[in-house]
Parts: sequence; C-alpha cells; structure tokens
Amino acid sequence: MTMTVLWTAMITISLAAGLEMGRGPEVAAAALEGAESAIKLSLSIAGMLCLWSGVMEVMRRSGLADRLSRMLRPLLRLLFPDVADDRAAMDSIAANVSANLLGLGSAATPLGLEAARRISRKGPPGTASDALCTLVVCNTASIQLIPTTVASVRASAGCATPFDILPAVWLASSLSVCVGLLACRLFARLWNDLPRPVRPSLRREVPHV
Repeated sequence: MTMTVLWTAMITISLAAGLEMGRGPEVAAAALEGAESAIKLSLSIAGMLCLWSGVMEVMRRSGLADRLSRMLRPLLRLLFPDVADDRAAMDSIAANVSANLLGLGSAATPLGLEAARRISRKGPPGTASDALCTLVVCNTASIQLIPTTVASVRASAGCATPFDILPAVWLASSLSVCVGLLACRLFARLWNDLPRPVRPSLRREVPHV
C-alpha cells in the first residue's frame, strides 16, 4: 500500500511539473515510450523465466532437483537446527534454496512461503523464531548460480553476452549470504541474552476457607 501511494504521488508530481513547465508533448511521448519499453522488458523476462521454469520442471521430473535438495540437507540442518527433525519443512527449505540457486525467484517465493508456514508452527504464534529469520535471510540474500532475471534484463537491453556477470554475481551473492547469516546469528544471540520483563500474573489468589 505504501509503495502504491509513493509511486502514484511521484507520477502525479511528474505530470503536474511537466504540464506546468509547458512540456506536455514531451511528457506524453516519454509515457508512451516508457510503456513500450515496459512491455518489451516484461515479455523478455517472461520468456527467460518460462525457459528456466521448464528446466526446473525437467530437473524435478528427472530427480535432479531431489538430488540437489539431498545435497543441501546437511548444510541446511546446520543452519536450521530447530526444524531439522521436520522432514516436510526441510524439504520446503531445500526446494526454496534450489530455486534461488537457479535464479527462479518467482518459483522460490511459494516454496519459501510454505517453508515459513511450517517453521512458524514450531514457535509461539506472532513471534519470528531464529529459524524463520534465517529463512528470510537465505531467501533474500540468496546465492544465485544462474541469475536468470538479471540476465534477461541485460539481454533485453541489447547485451550480446548477458551471462558474463556470473563471477561477479557469485562473489556478491556469497558475500551477502555470509554477512546476512552472521548478522542473523549475532542479533539472535544478543536478543536471547536480553533480560525478559516479568509479567505480573493475572490470576487472583483465592483465600482458603
């Protein structure tokens, strides 16, 4: 809702400023050009996502996705010790990480939501557990072996070699994940060490007769 208000305000102010300065034709031309560019970009990204979503489906049906998930389980057990005994939650987390590794953010989102739903059942309602915070970090600052979305944007902009950014993406995403996990562990330790206020009991002592 906030982003909708901000974008609406920005567009309204831009249009009003353009009309006030007497540049209405330029504003109209820019709007049409921007709409055309947005359609081209959306189609380009949709095509790339369809391609890698198909690859993901082939990997799932051939069993490669399950093998990748099994390879990730020892590491994920170290990152999520609180839910290591929940097979369904670990499978959802592994599938989410696998989709992020392939750069399929749209496919990783529902898997991440399912994993978050299962993790939230382990803790008190309305409270983000350490495992849930770790999942958010891993899903947000994920290592991408194949940056599908970025490559599709570069291809739509006319780049002849859209995947030549792989070393930089691997380095940046690895550093972001490491920093995010360290910060998550640090804040979790600090939070757990904070003294908890003692809440007064709401029960009334009934005198014995």
